Amino acid sequence: METSLDPRGEGLQPVRVTVNVRGAVQGVGFRWWTRARALELGIVGHARNTADGRVEVVAQGPRGAVARFLDLLGEEPSTTHRPGRVVSVSTALETAPRLDVTGFVER
Repeated sequence: METSLDPRGEGLQPVRVTVNVRGAVQGVGFRWWTRARALELGIVGHARNTADGRVEVVAQGPRGAVARFLDLLGEEPSTTHRPGRVVSVSTALETAPRLDVTGFVER
């Protein structure tokens, strides 16, 4: 299926990425907000707190939707009332999509 905005259909290709979000992102509703945005965009995966204060986000779905999701994670100022304060979003580590992942969960 080709569209004029994405003639090769690359935005529809499935992708799985892992990023780490740094800043004041724990204990402020950030993982809940992340889950809500992922579900709106049709993305599966998870968001979990790490011991050093980061939030690890694994997102899987159409490349275009995942790109938009990553933009929202680091967007400044946030147009979607993102809680907390994001200092940085690490470069996405891309791996092969997994067929056994459904939904988006907060861990």
